[in-house]
Amino acid sequence: MASIDDAVRTDASRSRSRLRGGLVTVGTVTALLAAMGLTVLGLGAADNAVANYDASSWLWSAARSELARVNGVTARVDTRTEVAGARRHPMQVTQTDRLLILRDLQSGQVSSLDLATLQLTATTPTTPGLGVSVALHEDAAFVVDAVQGIVRQLDPRSLTPVGEPVRYPPGITGGTFDGEGRLWIAVPSEGTVSAVTAAKLPSAPASGSPTGGGLSPERVETYDVAEASHELVVSTLDDGVAVLDRTAGKLVRVQRGEVRPTPLTLSGPAALPARTSGSRVPVTVTGDRRVLVVGDGGQEREFTVPGSGDRLSPAVAWADRFYCADEATGTIYSFDAGGQLVDTIRGRANGPLELEVRENHLFINSPDAATARVVDDKHQVREVDKYANDVLGGDPPPVPPPPPPPKKPRVGKPSAPRSVTAAAGNAQARVSWRPAAANGAEIMKYVVEGAGQRLEVGANQRAVEVKGLTNGETYRFAVHAVNAKGAGPSRSSNPVTPTAAVPDPPASVTAQARPDGTVVVKWPAANGQGNKIAKYAVTASSAGTNAPAGESTKTELVVPAGELEFGTQYAFTVVAVNSKGAGSAASPVSNTVVPFAAPGKPLDLRAGTVADQPGAVSVQWAPAEANGRPVTKYLVDVGGRVSEVTDTNATVTGLGNGQNVAVKVKAVNEAGPGPEATTTARTVAEPRVTVTGSSATATSATVTFTVDAGGGRATCSVSTPGEPAKAGACSSITVPGLTPGTKYTFTVTASNAAGKGTATRAQQTEPLFGIATCNNGPDGDQRTYCDKEIAGKRNGNEVFSVPRQDNDKQVGWAKPGRRLQAYCKKSGEDVDSWIYNDKKRSTWWVQVEFDGKKNYIPWAWLNLEGGDNINTLPTC
Repeated sequence: MASIDDAVRTDASRSRSRLRGGLVTVGTVTALLAAMGLTVLGLGAADNAVANYDASSWLWSAARSELARVNGVTARVDTRTEVAGARRHPMQVTQTDRLLILRDLQSGQVSSLDLATLQLTATTPTTPGLGVSVALHEDAAFVVDAVQGIVRQLDPRSLTPVGEPVRYPPGITGGTFDGEGRLWIAVPSEGTVSAVTAAKLPSAPASGSPTGGGLSPERVETYDVAEASHELVVSTLDDGVAVLDRTAGKLVRVQRGEVRPTPLTLSGPAALPARTSGSRVPVTVTGDRRVLVVGDGGQEREFTVPGSGDRLSPAVAWADRFYCADEATGTIYSFDAGGQLVDTIRGRANGPLELEVRENHLFINSPDAATARVVDDKHQVREVDKYANDVLGGDPPPVPPPPPPPKKPRVGKPSAPRSVTAAAGNAQARVSWRPAAANGAEIMKYVVEGAGQRLEVGANQRAVEVKGLTNGETYRFAVHAVNAKGAGPSRSSNPVTPTAAVPDPPASVTAQARPDGTVVVKWPAANGQGNKIAKYAVTASSAGTNAPAGESTKTELVVPAGELEFGTQYAFTVVAVNSKGAGSAASPVSNTVVPFAAPGKPLDLRAGTVADQPGAVSVQWAPAEANGRPVTKYLVDVGGRVSEVTDTNATVTGLGNGQNVAVKVKAVNEAGPGPEATTTARTVAEPRVTVTGSSATATSATVTFTVDAGGGRATCSVSTPGEPAKAGACSSITVPGLTPGTKYTFTVTASNAAGKGTATRAQQTEPLFGIATCNNGPDGDQRTYCDKEIAGKRNGNEVFSVPRQDNDKQVGWAKPGRRLQAYCKKSGEDVDSWIYNDKKRSTWWVQVEFDGKKNYIPWAWLNLEGGDNINTLPTC
């Protein structure tokens, strides 16, 4: 599955179609953007740049799979853009005056559209589901992978990477620009927030060249805002950031290098808008429908939102007012600066509501409905018909009835947490637990007590490192949950005794989401360092969250279906615990997976006669709910004639004339077929591979390529003679373990059900050099030890034909400072450089180019360039 490190450019057609000016009528001219399937209707291309600077905003309509550009001044739609294959998909829309970037949460595809020309400029894949977000400010674009902790800048014109990514621990949150163009990221596991600034873009759009050269985005500021493992929520400001510590109950403002905390009285979990305009930050406590207003001097006031239920969106500040949306009723409540209710905006449908301040207007969009609203800075509210007949024609889709209100639960204190376990470390212990039952009121935090300490942990973290312990002393810890009703009962952990004799963590972790809704996590056995490994503890990380997933005595864990949310991205780390209760450090983070199940029933199924073709039926439907995986195909059964299609329509031929047929359609994803609705298919072709580039380090090579899968699902690998084939994403694969300075021919192979396609690429690895190093000592003969070769005696920088110091195998002496090309390493005689090379001692010998031949020099006398890491070299 693609991650943001696998960004690949897909250029759109360079042709540009002009559209007629004015509002779209029946005579609208259509421009088809074939690379994305975008159909744009509305203003002419020459008028688009002007319109985009005229208080406009693009709003998503999931039911029609369309974007509508709403003019804030006229409160009318002047242009609409259809996005093929995204009907009823949740869509993140990020925009500036010049650029529009979309991320389809269901497919993961990110697309860039130039608003001045209405041309698709590029697309790139990301892992589907919640966990990856897109941020855009002026000409800076970022993709934030909150699960893996990777913040990658992209050139918005081509969606190719800019420089190297900024890396954080897994489970970050935030990823929104402030008004000064800084991207703010919070790290709950560290209790920090930091700002990232974008690298300057080149004058021309970036190509598919390697990302190692040129400028990169930078982490320019980092601040401590909370204790580690607290639950954090981020809202960027006009200049700076506000961080809500939901665990400690405080709002921390970071502005111009100053960190200002404000204690809050929170009766339940609270939320912030992603972006706050003005100096006052609204903190919404959804459970009791309360909004706390925090200004420069601290908390100023609070007010209560009318109605009942907890489906409130975070309140948004706009022009000295606060707007709070109730998604259960589709109502938006407006409060003045003093907290008085001054307006109630009634919606026509329930469901998600998106509030965004843009272009001196507040835009209120309901993605699942046909209407939106625009509020100007005088707080005049106007309704927008996103499907007005004078734009595209036709009536808006029917609004589904609201779901019945949930039965009000009995509210009480939470239960005791489940499975409280502790693992000892070196002068510390790791305590983790499974969730407590909330009992009707959302859990706000957990409290861990023991060893004379009291630690508060975020409700979505459920693990903490207790430090400052004494090795050899036994400890036990108690954990209890806290909700609006108070503290629940505690549960104690097993006793643990900290020790310096801790096992190694597993070297790697892999995860796989399975069709039955489970996720299997696997790892190699850890080194117990003399003690038996008793169990492994697995932690799941998602956006802003790190929580235990379970324990296993084996080298794998199956996370049951339903424990992780479908459509949400997760990655995993593993801690090894030995028979004495000592735990390792966490393993490296696994790959990202998205749990999934079979898709839902196709919607709005319709069948009709094809008038100009005998024995044919046309069938069309709206996409099925994907349930965590993109729908790969549909099975269409018309009168027993079954076909497979990837689109949401099909024409079935070969039927008898005048025959009444039953039509059935069901969707298929990785989990298999879902339920059928009662009322498409290209033969899979062999893949075609086009190599687009290659690059190399001293010991690895990366080949980038595109694959036409021929309508199938391709798997890809890269091979070279003498090395095992390396499988990977069908876009870029890196082959490791190569010899520096060597020419290779790589074969890219893509396979699907129909066969294989190949392409080759020649690439030479970069040479690796080391410096022969011998520095004279301070006394006696030491002062001339490195000056020259001493016949019959051992001294530094001697070169041999074998990896040992045999006099008859010596081929020469390298003068200190001589630069030698290194090829590989080989175990040999132990050599100690003593004082002449910083007491470097090793049994490794390095094969080098010396006087036209490959010979050996002790690593003790050779300092490799780029950090002197012997593991960089392959074994000879």
